[in-house]
Amino acid sequence: MNILAGLNEKQREAATTIGGPVLILAGAGSGKTKTLTHRIAHMLSQGINPENILAVTFTNKAAEEMRNRIKKLLEIENLKLKIENLFVGTFHSFGVKILRQEIECLGYKKNFVIYDEDDALNLAKDIMAEMNLSREKFKPASFLNLVSKIKSELKDYENAGADDFYKKQFADFYNLYESRLKAANAVDFDDLIILPIKIWQSRPEILEKYRKQYRHILVDEYQDTNRAQYLLISLLAQKYKNIFAIGDPDQAIYGWRHADFRNILNFEKDYPDAKLVKLEQNYRSTGNILNASNEIITKNTERKEKKLWTENSPGALIEVIETANERKEAEFIVNEAINLNKYSGIDLDEIVVIYRTNAQSRVLEEACLYANLPYRIIGGVKFYQRKEIKDVLAYLRLAQSPKDEISLKRIVGIIGKRAFAAQGGQPVADWENLKKQTEILSPAEFVKAVVKQTGYYDYLEKKFPDFGPDGEPEFESRIKNIKELIGLAGMHENIGDFLAEVALMQTERNAGAGKQLNLMTLHSAKGLEFDAVFIAGAEENLMPHSRSAYSFQDLEEERRLCYVGMTRAKKYLKLLFAKQRALWGEKKETLPSRFIMELPQNLVNFRSLVDGYGSAQTTCRK
Repeated sequence: MNILAGLNEKQREAATTIGGPVLILAGAGSGKTKTLTHRIAHMLSQGINPENILAVTFTNKAAEEMRNRIKKLLEIENLKLKIENLFVGTFHSFGVKILRQEIECLGYKKNFVIYDEDDALNLAKDIMAEMNLSREKFKPASFLNLVSKIKSELKDYENAGADDFYKKQFADFYNLYESRLKAANAVDFDDLIILPIKIWQSRPEILEKYRKQYRHILVDEYQDTNRAQYLLISLLAQKYKNIFAIGDPDQAIYGWRHADFRNILNFEKDYPDAKLVKLEQNYRSTGNILNASNEIITKNTERKEKKLWTENSPGALIEVIETANERKEAEFIVNEAINLNKYSGIDLDEIVVIYRTNAQSRVLEEACLYANLPYRIIGGVKFYQRKEIKDVLAYLRLAQSPKDEISLKRIVGIIGKRAFAAQGGQPVADWENLKKQTEILSPAEFVKAVVKQTGYYDYLEKKFPDFGPDGEPEFESRIKNIKELIGLAGMHENIGDFLAEVALMQTERNAGAGKQLNLMTLHSAKGLEFDAVFIAGAEENLMPHSRSAYSFQDLEEERRLCYVGMTRAKKYLKLLFAKQRALWGEKKETLPSRFIMELPQNLVNFRSLVDGYGSAQTTCRK
């Protein structure tokens, strides 16, 4: 069996064009990883030394999958090649490899340590305390995020900030942060890319050594590279120009991580003699899903033209469903999932519900629990098992039952033993007064009082400064979860009833190792595929997110995010919006997403469940 067997014409062209720069635009479901791994196996079969190949991607999981596929391809061909020296790994692991050999050039010792996010945050806190900076105006997490942005974008730290005073304070912080890192013989994650660049730029003979070694460079998900990663690869590829970049600008959804998808858009400017191959045949979705997805993404202006096609059947129409509120939306989704499982023979683990923000999962989880439908959260934690929810509930339980040792132990873990002792063995200084308010305040108001008097939001900001999988700072996402809990509390008359319902919701009635309905955010869905996809909350200010309202670039990224969600579907795609939604503790009237309005009408079946709160009013738009 030939290594190239099973590749279509374009995949084969991509895999066999070895010399010179090659750009592969790999559409959703077009066999990107297959093409990349077959190419590497083909290169090895053609006698290229494994030591001369560098293949970089973004996650250890992706790298491991690539290595396994390459190994299997070689085993099929009975090629007993020694591929231990074949580098297939992440950008950061490649940076570590370089620094272990060359970091002494920069005045470090070879036994340097790598500071993780917690280490960096603790260092930032120490420096800001030494500088006597106000914790109200200057946040360690904000400073660290700016440090990361400057490093990944190769910008001048002296010009960072909104005003002269802020710039001055940040510049001093940056200098201290860098000097303290070096004094500790330590580097942070961004340094793993930045420092090799500095070595190569200052020591041309070292750069030349690596150029001679890594004569063939392959970059996976090129649209997700940031400026520093781009420069690292560019410096290495300048001599031989044997660079293979594969990715899809239409699936660039990590701008908030400082990724710059213009790197893939400008590839042919960087390498004018580059060969362009478009992988446009989709093996995943029906024709209707692909045509609708194409129509959505073509509204973006910053992209490279390509149009996915398939030999699959047109399939069912895309459904757009209007519901009265988020609860009716969740009920409909659960019932439809049950019907797809029962009557269409689709396993639950081949069905996914996708949403823009983590807080949306709560009402979906409750609907699953009421229907006794097994579910799992992919890339996240079930709502009532999330730390911030369990922390706030611990305060509520202790207020209701002062002898609750488990809740007290959890609270002591939050505030620390010293603070607990300083408060006279109380969760907060005026705990007795706070407990009395349980008889006066409504459950929702009491939760707000607990959060305020414990300073819990400040605690979250300090503990979770980094970005989460939905593209916003993790502490903000956790605060929204608490606001969602406040909204739930507002549906009850007293604390006892509220806590009783929460306890029932946490009962693992649907736990087990069997097949389960998948729930996840749009960001977590990238790279996955399912027979049936429900996109919940397809509304303005949610999808697209309200943060994108005044930014052309952010809005285009939101459209790409919608496109990613749609192209996860193999057979069925259903987008839902509610006329009214209670989210983050607020109830608001909503409008359907502009992305719904951009769908081709001949491919859509519109259904309204609003009249009679559940009676289907079905109309097919011609």
